[in-house]
Amino acid sequence: MDAQSLAARLKTSGLLRSQGLIGGKWVDAYDGKTVKVHNPATGEVITEVPCMGSRETKDAISSANDAFQSWSKVTAAERSRHLRKWYDLLISHKEELGQLITLEQGKPLKEAIGEVGYGASFIEFFSEEAKRVYGDIIPAPLADRRLFVLKQPVGVVGAITPWNFPLAMITRKVGPALACGCTVVIKPSELTPLTALAAAELSLQAGIPPGAVNVVMGKASDIGDSLLESSQVRKITFTGSTAVGKKLMAGAAATVKKLSLELGGNAPCIVFDDADVDVAVKGTLAAKFRNSGQTCVCANRVIVQEGIYERFATAFSKAVQNLQVGDGFSEGITQGPLINEAALHKVESFVEDAISKGAKILLGGRRHSLGRTFYEPTVMGDVKSDMLISREEVFGPVAPLLRFRTEEEAIHMANDTNAGLAAYIFTSNVQRTWRVTEALEYGLVGVNEGIVSTEVAPFGGVKQSGLGREGSKYGIDEYLELKYVCLGNMEH
Repeated sequence: MDAQSLAARLKTSGLLRSQGLIGGKWVDAYDGKTVKVHNPATGEVITEVPCMGSRETKDAISSANDAFQSWSKVTAAERSRHLRKWYDLLISHKEELGQLITLEQGKPLKEAIGEVGYGASFIEFFSEEAKRVYGDIIPAPLADRRLFVLKQPVGVVGAITPWNFPLAMITRKVGPALACGCTVVIKPSELTPLTALAAAELSLQAGIPPGAVNVVMGKASDIGDSLLESSQVRKITFTGSTAVGKKLMAGAAATVKKLSLELGGNAPCIVFDDADVDVAVKGTLAAKFRNSGQTCVCANRVIVQEGIYERFATAFSKAVQNLQVGDGFSEGITQGPLINEAALHKVESFVEDAISKGAKILLGGRRHSLGRTFYEPTVMGDVKSDMLISREEVFGPVAPLLRFRTEEEAIHMANDTNAGLAAYIFTSNVQRTWRVTEALEYGLVGVNEGIVSTEVAPFGGVKQSGLGREGSKYGIDEYLELKYVCLGNMEH
């Protein structure tokens, strides 16, 4: 089915929205301007959405602030019921939402439907956690005092999300925010706003009150500035590049907002001599090539011990050769296009830099014959730590192989970066697992496993990969303030 007829069908179902959402009303940009949303696999225009800016954002903040006054006072049990209903709707529409993700983001349909399940799981999890926001009683140092601790919602939350997971990056922020009584203004990527709008439509159908969820998109810097400047916005949560994260961090200082930042990575994937080669190949393949390498936890450097290097390189290249590239709606496709030309140019420049410094192409290394932004799944050998591809995130389907001799050298290579989000190790030695895991300066470590993200575990990085954690029981604390209360004169 072509993009236009699929878009028409999704429009009929009510899930293809092409307006922003402010205070429960679907609205155009106040000046009437729009921005085109493209299918990256074909270049076709799917639809146009409003190109919003500061005025619309201020109104969205105002509506979120109004809704907060009542939503924060709704019982936890009732908030939980609304979130559960939203989860049920996301799951019952997972085919259409998956189609929407593939249409605007390009990932294969099976992977997109998988994202809907993953994204919805955060709404389900936090619908349950809503009822478990417990306070505390503290034994008082004086007989006539009673001390206790309340946890209360922080207030209006500005959620700025990226294009690589158009649903999941929203739900893992909005789920905990709504669960504890906050309201949100979502700013999705202008490259992939349609999934956000569909999810927002389903939140209204679930009975989440108007104004609790707002969606604005368009002029990123104007929207970001309005969120930062507003004293009504008490928290910013952002997933995206480290450079933008630093700007948001600086901008949030003026009003001293709470911040959650999930920023770029440079994930090492360490394969030791004692690893099971089949397990290592399967795990590295999943960690590297999911979403065509366009995730912040993708293996960016495959660091392989000398004794297993040749065997691993051969087996890994063979597995990569079997990856099918194409339009995400085609049968058997595992690799979609890169999101746009800029992403393609970045991949090409990193590969060219590595070749110029002595790296060898073992497989791929060029644009795919399909044209547009498709790139061949690539494996490079003899990569060194000073090459661009080892220093920065390639965000594409390129796996650079680096050699190491000793465990200490592997740990040093892995930690020699400003990033600290995800890391992977493959070994059959239990003692080594503990030693290396503890030594790695990363927020997440996968051992003999390439896919580690789950709603029940804390996701986040150290160093310049960010602040705070998403998902799990720890994730809800990011949206709560602690209030200590001291009752005096209790003996009268």
